[in-house]
Amino acid sequence: MADPTERSWTDADVATATRKKPVPEGLWVRCIDCGAILFRRALENNLSVCPECSHHFRISAPDRVAHLADVDSFIEMDEDVTSADPLGFVDTKPYPDRLAAAKTKTGANEAVLCGTAFIKGRKVVLAAMDFRFLGGSMGSAVGEKIARAIEVAIAQDLPLIVVAASGGARMMESGLSLMQMAKTSAALARLDEMGGLFISVLTDPTTGGVTASFAMLGDVILAEPKALIGFAGPRVIKNTIRQDLPDGFQRSEFLLEHGFVDRVVDRHDLRSEISSLIDYAGK
Repeated sequence: MADPTERSWTDADVATATRKKPVPEGLWVRCIDCGAILFRRALENNLSVCPECSHHFRISAPDRVAHLADVDSFIEMDEDVTSADPLGFVDTKPYPDRLAAAKTKTGANEAVLCGTAFIKGRKVVLAAMDFRFLGGSMGSAVGEKIARAIEVAIAQDLPLIVVAASGGARMMESGLSLMQMAKTSAALARLDEMGGLFISVLTDPTTGGVTASFAMLGDVILAEPKALIGFAGPRVIKNTIRQDLPDGFQRSEFLLEHGFVDRVVDRHDLRSEISSLIDYAGK
């Protein structure tokens, strides 16, 4: 006789019992270079560098600071310096609306994060640009924050470290954004006259007016592997000169070969490289 407590399984019961739990969104990341599927937490623990092909993913300014600075040593400055709308600029939407959306998306007030920090025990002024905020574009506020960071480096005789990640000047501020190229370059000239040390770190991408100003004025210019570095993009250049460009054109390795950067450094080695340069300069 059959056990009266025994239950007859239907197809629906089997489907429910064997159904796999859904994988949470964002748990896995595909490498845009080699196509490998990577566990997000493992990727982040590897400083957002692909373990399969060493592709360096773009990272936020806070993550950059966390990678470079000693734990709890970063003290932000000029947090209240933010962009205004001096031109009343409107394209498909008003500029203030774009700023508000960028602030909500990133949790940042601007496209650069500045402050003092220690890198392996060496005190520095550290500025890190954030490509998530309107493409890391340099408007009046970004130029002002970087200029102020330079002035702090001068006043306190500290090494200046600027990590660039930018699409260039901010079009919504027109000529006012272009003026930041002159302002930051003039401030760096004062730093140089005072015998200060400026280490420029170029990441993917570093383009436009940022490349044409402070990013290429470092006493030492470091670059992450395969970073896009240039004034105009390769597509614009190719369409302008109507010639095929060399393989790897405007990538950091190509610029190293042609003398535009001093060294290509893996993200894992940046802290050690910067601290060694500071020691070598006697700062």
